[in-house]
Amino acid sequence: MNLNESLSQDTAAQMEAKQPFILSSMRLPLLDTNDKVKRAVVQVISAMAHHGYLEQPGGEVMVEYIVQQCALPAEEPEKPGPDGEDLAADSVRAVSIRTLYLVSTTVDRMNSVLWPYLLEFLTPVRFTAALTPLCRSLVHLALKRQEAGADDFLIQYNANANLPSPFAMTTRLLVVSSNPYLGDGRGAASLRLLKVMHQNIHPFLGQRWETTMPMLLEYLDEHTEESLSLKEWEEKLLMFLRDTLAVVSDNIWICQLSQEMCKQLPSYSGTPQEKNFLYKCIGTTLGAASSKEVVRKHLRELLETARYQEEAEQEGLACCFGICAITHLEDTLAQLEDFVRSDVFRKSTGIFSIFKDRSEHEVERMKSCLILCYGHVAAQAPRELVLARVESDILRSMFQCFNTKVLGIKVETKDPALKLCLVQSLCMVSQAMCSSAQASSFHFLRKTELVTQMMEFIRAEPPDCLRTPIRKKAMLACTYLVNLEPALEEQTQADVVHSCLHSVMALPPEAEGGDGVGREPLYLDTVCALEDLLTRLLRQNMTPQGLQIMVEHLSPWIKSPRGHERARALGLGACLLEFFQEHLLVSTLVPFHNLGLLVGLFAPRCADTWTTTRQKAVGCVYSLLYLQLGYEGFSRDHRDDVAERLLTLQDGLVNADPTILFHTCHSIAQVIAKRLPSDQLISLLLTVFESLGDPDKNCSRAATVMINCLLKERGNVLLEKVPEIVSVLRAKLRDTQEEHVLPAAQHSVYLLASQHCEAVVSSLLGSPLPFDSHTCALWRALAVEPGLTAQVLELLLEKMSKDVPFKESRAFLLGSTADRVATLLPLAATCALYEVLSAPSSGTVVLELYPQLFAALLLRVSCTVGVQLPRNLQAKERRSTSPARAARNLDPCREGYPQQMGHQIPPYTNSSAVDALQALLLRSGSQDMLRCVELERGWELLKTSAGHEDGVAQLASSMAKYAGPRLPPVTKALACTQNSVYEIQRVTSTAFLAELLSSNVVNDLMLLEPLLDNLTARLKDSSASVRRLVLRGLANMASGSPDKVRAHGPQLLTAMVSGLDDGDEPHSPVALEAMVGLSRLLDLVEPWDLRLVLLHTTIRIRPFFDSEKVEFRTASIRLFGHLNKACHGDCEDVFLEQVVGGLVPLLLHLRDPQVPVASACKFALCMCVPHLECAELAAAFYKYLQEGRSVHFGEFLNSTCKHLMHHFPDLLGRLVSTNLFYFKSSWDDVRAAAPMFTGFLVLHAEPEQKTQVDLEQLIVALQLLLKDPVPGVREKAAETLGRLVKFA
Repeated sequence: MNLNESLSQDTAAQMEAKQPFILSSMRLPLLDTNDKVKRAVVQVISAMAHHGYLEQPGGEVMVEYIVQQCALPAEEPEKPGPDGEDLAADSVRAVSIRTLYLVSTTVDRMNSVLWPYLLEFLTPVRFTAALTPLCRSLVHLALKRQEAGADDFLIQYNANANLPSPFAMTTRLLVVSSNPYLGDGRGAASLRLLKVMHQNIHPFLGQRWETTMPMLLEYLDEHTEESLSLKEWEEKLLMFLRDTLAVVSDNIWICQLSQEMCKQLPSYSGTPQEKNFLYKCIGTTLGAASSKEVVRKHLRELLETARYQEEAEQEGLACCFGICAITHLEDTLAQLEDFVRSDVFRKSTGIFSIFKDRSEHEVERMKSCLILCYGHVAAQAPRELVLARVESDILRSMFQCFNTKVLGIKVETKDPALKLCLVQSLCMVSQAMCSSAQASSFHFLRKTELVTQMMEFIRAEPPDCLRTPIRKKAMLACTYLVNLEPALEEQTQADVVHSCLHSVMALPPEAEGGDGVGREPLYLDTVCALEDLLTRLLRQNMTPQGLQIMVEHLSPWIKSPRGHERARALGLGACLLEFFQEHLLVSTLVPFHNLGLLVGLFAPRCADTWTTTRQKAVGCVYSLLYLQLGYEGFSRDHRDDVAERLLTLQDGLVNADPTILFHTCHSIAQVIAKRLPSDQLISLLLTVFESLGDPDKNCSRAATVMINCLLKERGNVLLEKVPEIVSVLRAKLRDTQEEHVLPAAQHSVYLLASQHCEAVVSSLLGSPLPFDSHTCALWRALAVEPGLTAQVLELLLEKMSKDVPFKESRAFLLGSTADRVATLLPLAATCALYEVLSAPSSGTVVLELYPQLFAALLLRVSCTVGVQLPRNLQAKERRSTSPARAARNLDPCREGYPQQMGHQIPPYTNSSAVDALQALLLRSGSQDMLRCVELERGWELLKTSAGHEDGVAQLASSMAKYAGPRLPPVTKALACTQNSVYEIQRVTSTAFLAELLSSNVVNDLMLLEPLLDNLTARLKDSSASVRRLVLRGLANMASGSPDKVRAHGPQLLTAMVSGLDDGDEPHSPVALEAMVGLSRLLDLVEPWDLRLVLLHTTIRIRPFFDSEKVEFRTASIRLFGHLNKACHGDCEDVFLEQVVGGLVPLLLHLRDPQVPVASACKFALCMCVPHLECAELAAAFYKYLQEGRSVHFGEFLNSTCKHLMHHFPDLLGRLVSTNLFYFKSSWDDVRAAAPMFTGFLVLHAEPEQKTQVDLEQLIVALQLLLKDPVPGVREKAAETLGRLVKFA
């Protein structure tokens, strides 16, 4: 400070002698590092400059000091000091910059000191921070020199050896301008200096730079550091350089410039961006050089001296080679190939080399750089030249660098950086080929190979993170490759789409941003690359089919259980649709044949749990509807009011409330229904059905809403598709476990049936038997609305009776009986009836159709008795391992009483006719009737062949008891079936009607006459069972309407007598029923009516006394007793002969082995004895034949013979001859009783009666009995022979 005051106070004359000493004394302060001292020194130097001190020897040191302080690092902004002063403004650097500028501009005597001395500080790296103030000062000094004259301005480089050459200056100023806002705007300052120095650089540049330089400066003024694109700025600088080189057009000058640029490369090792730009400048300069030797020399040097470990330098070197290849393609490729073959590269790539010149990592970096070089060469070189060299040179060399051979085997590198460089270069190569004018005719043989390689790279990327741009670059490469010939095969194309989608879609949501710097832009770029690839592939097939193929690839991701994957897929789908719509060119009106499929894929996503997905889904549906309009011929700017509603509905999807969501989905479905062509409706429905099992429950529910809306709005056109829809519904119910799906499916079936009832019923009947639980639920859905339920029940009744109930199949053995096998349609209809009847809502309709339902089901039960299941259903039963299934088979007529209609019984077991009949009774409120049949085991009887008629009788009896008012319509319905072609149905209906006559309720309901008429009409039925049941029914009047029997006596007796004569069969069941019936009726008919048939009946039943069948013996003998009982008055004389004729059989059958026969004989004998008018005989009969009392047969027979011979001696011969018939009886006791009876007759007969007996015949017969195998018979025969002595 003292020195500064001295300089300002002392006169020039006084100080002139002291100048050398003062300059010398400044050396020590120049070394001080204290900022206050530095500021003081700068102030002193400023004062010295004003007083001419710096013009003295050593003054340059002071100038250099000022420049050094200007080059200090820029200080961070600080808070104002205590007194409010700006500390940064008083910093050493700031003071030095102001001082340098003031000295340069205000101290004229300093011009000769500073010019051109300041130029020496432009190129040293240590003065880089001072470039801006240096340039500003130099511009001012240069302008002053220009004003002084050209001689003063032109620099004599020979006289100033330390000054930078024009090439060094140009290189330096151009390179530092690449980052223009650094160092207080050094870009503009450097360019201004360069413009001013044009004469010292090259005399041809002045005029040109006057035009181009202001444009660069103006561009910088228009931007800020934040808004400037460094890429665009560098391109402008390179264009400026190319223009400059073109103006100079001097090969020597250009070569010198390139040499200087190469020389300066090491100076920028600390600034990668500037070094990268310098490489580009070198490439541009070499490209302008005409000397191939210089070009090759510099390219070789660049390859040998490059620092391959630095990524920016790799990129810069590659750019250099690429730019150079614009004019020197052959030389560039040659140098690259020579370097690959050179010892430098060969030594460094030896796998087993012990003495390696470079580390393995450095080798990988070198390979990466070379691959990038090839990529940039292909990208920059003339397209017409690249196509010829791309396969033979460029790609071959790239893969030669990428692949390493170990013992002759190619080993692919695992280095991600090398892989990224290859992908990036391939991307540039592909883009270059595509942009060539000859690309359309170029046949790229390695296309499939490269695409496959890209897919391998993509698949090798970690699926859970996005660290490198390999995915993006590989997809970009494929985007360009797919345009080249030959076209990819379909499978290869599908693999490309699948691999690319998986590599992006499967990324976790974190990859989209939020957990790392730069991660989000990389993700967005990758998605953009994927969109470009997909749209490029779509562009090759701009048809509805091509669109469908692309969307189908997205389908698994659209339905993904992970929300972020669905959102990404919908975004891609929207992109594809938008692209398709923008590029749609419809030359002719063609159908958009897969519109329904595509809409069905996107529509359910309108209820996705992710808001973005919902809104994108609506947008996709919106685009699809407009695509349809485009295919219909509407212009692209046409706006449809219905489709536009979707944009309004889209706003409603922001609200996540389920009620609002599903209501909006319903509205969306209405829009779709109005705009979708009819031929697309089925494909839409089938696709939406697939969404029923969507992992997102919201979408699954939305699918149900949309399906039912579509069916309601457009179901009328789906008649032909009903079977397919029902089949798909059943399949989805089987595959989906969600609770909401079943009610929705039931509603769908209901809506379909409301419009196509018969088709729905037929389709459901086609479901496999046994019906699964879901099919049963669908059947029950048809019982919701009475009108529909009535249609369904009537259709099922028709289906049940339409086909034959069974078919007969004979086994392979000849003579085997035919088996009856149930037919499927009636069996399925029966199962369906059960399900519909089990629905509580069907009650009203059941009551209306009760007669038809009851009659049809009863007859169905009859047709299933003894009928087997079809073989395929039998196999299902055998394969079943479920306990419930094993316990409840698919027998067409099995008994299974569901206690409640809540389906405790598994639905697949409710397939029998008996179940359906029980369900009918329950649904109609006839629980008492059903319980009554159950208690009497009627259901068990009903399902068996042996007990079926009894079961039907139980059913009729219980109905008469508990549901009498329903009988009139039921009997009418059954009467209509009496002419059925199936015997079993006629038998069942007859059995039911016959049993009703046993109840008095038929009188109350005035059904007696109709029933009698109906039954008597069936007396001529071809079925003996029907005729038998008719007789049983007529006989039932004895218990149901005994007071009406007398009035109908003739009719009843005629029917019974005709039954005795039924057919030629000796043991006709009809005759048996007639005998039983007559026994019941005889006591109730008029005697006169009986007299007319008495004799005929007695004669007709006589042969049955000795029938082999116990029931015939019993019935005939008991009827004989009833005939005796009913015979009074005049008929007694006529009947006496029949009594005498029946006496021997009745007495002998007291020894019948069957108790019922013996009991009947007791009854008959007691009824006969009054006609003999013998009190002693009657007393004996009453004594011995009391019911329940055991009979001593010998004693009784002896007493009877005694009275007979006493009162009726003339009957001896007749009685003996009748006994001779029973000597051959098949029953041992009867055979023994016959000779005993004969012996007692002989014992009590008078000798004079022997003439009535043929002794010779009798003796021969007895002698034969002596040989009988039964001792008792022989014994009785011997006793009788002994008694014959009486007649000797």
